[in-house]
Amino acid sequence: MFLPRHKNISSILDQTNEAILSCRYSVGKGTTSRLEWKKLGPPRVSFVYFNDKLSDDFKDRADMMDSSIRIRNVTRQDSGKYRCEVSVTTAEGQNLGEVTISLTVLVAPALPLCDVPSSALSGTVVELRCKENQGLPAPQYKWYRNGVALLENAGKGSAKIQNISYTMNKKTGTLLFDPVSKEDTGEYYCQADNGIGRPKKCSAKQMRVGKCQK
Repeated sequence: MFLPRHKNISSILDQTNEAILSCRYSVGKGTTSRLEWKKLGPPRVSFVYFNDKLSDDFKDRADMMDSSIRIRNVTRQDSGKYRCEVSVTTAEGQNLGEVTISLTVLVAPALPLCDVPSSALSGTVVELRCKENQGLPAPQYKWYRNGVALLENAGKGSAKIQNISYTMNKKTGTLLFDPVSKEDTGEYYCQADNGIGRPKKCSAKQMRVGKCQK
């Protein structure tokens, strides 16, 4: 009997919307085989295919392809480890084989939520925030002012060298002005991108910076 080794696969939700869990084996003539599929925990081990039937969670959106399984309409909840188990009864006794497959469902980012103040006072510290919680892997963020991408920088040192008044963190989605000036007035929006599907951006919002009253 032959079974493939441990295998990792990925499924892109917004493009293919399906995943194939491949399990192949061969047995000699005159032997009886039994096939089972399980999804490993946490929180527990559950059956996917048992007694020649797909379980309730999969029977309406999965098909058997010989000993492999094609799952349609995959979601991030389908991510996890799956085990194909085959037992073969021979004259010499019971022969067991198994293969474990890791499925990762990649999800394109949703529309990010952007927090942009409508007004600010020159000389104060102002932070713009951008966040989305659906993408897998986690997206990176880029800010735009008046339709032009802002230069990336991760700390005050790099910002000073480039004569830039802000610090943009592409991992957290924050855009920090320390301090903000009248030249920072403009229309801002943020874009989230994790390489899956198309990048998503929030609606542009105007921020006006006025003089600080003494």
